[in-house]
Amino acid sequence: MSGQSWCHCSTELISQPFKLQKTMNPISKAIHEKVDIDGSLPVVTPIFQASAFESESPFFYTRKNNPNIQEFENVVAILEETRFSLSTTTGMSAIHLVLGLLKVRSTLVVNSDIYGCSYKLFQKYCEKLEIKLVIIDLSVKENIKKIPDNTSMVVFETPTNPFLKTINIREVSEFAKANNPDCCIVVDNTWATPLFQKPIKHGADVSLHSATKYFSGHSDVMGGCILTDNENIYNQLHEMRFYQGSILAPYSAWLLRRSLHTLEIRLKHHSETTSQLKDFLAGHHMIKRVYYPEIDGHQLTGYGTLIFFEFQEKYSEYYREFTNNLKLFSTGTGMACISSMVAQPYSGSHASLTDAEKEAMGLSKSIIRLSFGLEFVDDLKYDLSFALLALADL
Repeated sequence: MSGQSWCHCSTELISQPFKLQKTMNPISKAIHEKVDIDGSLPVVTPIFQASAFESESPFFYTRKNNPNIQEFENVVAILEETRFSLSTTTGMSAIHLVLGLLKVRSTLVVNSDIYGCSYKLFQKYCEKLEIKLVIIDLSVKENIKKIPDNTSMVVFETPTNPFLKTINIREVSEFAKANNPDCCIVVDNTWATPLFQKPIKHGADVSLHSATKYFSGHSDVMGGCILTDNENIYNQLHEMRFYQGSILAPYSAWLLRRSLHTLEIRLKHHSETTSQLKDFLAGHHMIKRVYYPEIDGHQLTGYGTLIFFEFQEKYSEYYREFTNNLKLFSTGTGMACISSMVAQPYSGSHASLTDAEKEAMGLSKSIIRLSFGLEFVDDLKYDLSFALLALADL
C-alpha cells in the first residue's frame, strides 16, 4: 500500500465547493441537525441538558456553569439579598466545599446542636487535616465568650437541629472577629429559609442551604446552595467546585428554580399550620414539651413546617406504634415538602452519632420530629389525635 493514498475521493470532487445537502451522508447530517432556538422566546427557561457549549459561550462546560444553574443561583441570591450564590449537588456537599476554606491545623468551632451527618463530617474532616474541633452551645449567650481567640471558622444552624434553638448571629460574629478579623462565620440557613432569615445581613460571611428541603418542597430533587457577599470567598469556592465537580446538575437546577416560584405560598401555609398544631400538641397530656424557635422579628421574622416534641416518659418507647397509627405522615427521610412527615431523630437524622454523643446533645428516643405539609390543618390534627389516642390502650 506504500505510495497509495487512503483517500478514494476523486480530485474532481475535492476541487468542488463543499455542499452539505448533496455530499454528506445522512448519518452525519442527522448528527449536526439543530433547531434554531433564536426568537423562540419560551415563557420559562427550558432545560439545557448539555455538558458542553461552543468555546465562545460564557458557559463553556457544565462543570463550570450552565444557564439553568445560573438562573437558580440568581434567584436564591435575590431572595437572600446577597451578591454571590453557588449551587452544589447536595447540602452536605455545600458544607464540605465551605470546609475547604480551612487550613491545616487551624481551629473550627461548631455548635453543639447540629445535624448528625454534619457533626460526623466535621469530626472526620478535622481529624484528617489535624484541625482542632471545638464544640460549644452557642445558643447560650454566655458561651459565645468561649470561642477561642485563634478560631478560623464558626459553623452553626439557627434554628438548630434538633430542638430549634436560635443563635444570635451578630453576637457570634462580633465576638469571633474581635479576636480574629479573618474568622469565617458560616450559618446553615436551611430551616429558616431566605424568606425568614438573611444571615449575611446579620454578620455572617457565608450562608448555606440544603436545597433538598424547602427550596424543592416536593421531595423530588437534591441540591445545595452557598451564599456570600465576600468576593474572595466566592472565588475560592467557585474554583474548588470546578475542580471537585460538585456543581448542581441542569435538570436539578431547573426543578429547584421551578419550585422557588411557589416558596412564599408554601411557606405561608406551612407557617399557619405549624402555629396551630404547635399549640394543639403543647396542650396534650401525652406530650411533655414542644420545641419551637423564638421568632424575634429582627433576625428570624417567621417560621414554619418543623417542630419537635417530647413524649411523656410513659410513652417514650412507643414511636413505632405512634407512626403505625398515623395515616397522613410519611416516615421517609425528608422534610419541608408538600406532604407531612414524622421522624425519630435518635434513630434517623442523628443515627450516626454514638449513644454518648446523643446523650450529650440531650437527644433521647422520646423526641419526635414532625414536618407539616400542605394538607388541611384539621385533617392533620385529627390524624395526630387518633394516633395519640391509640397509645392510651398500650
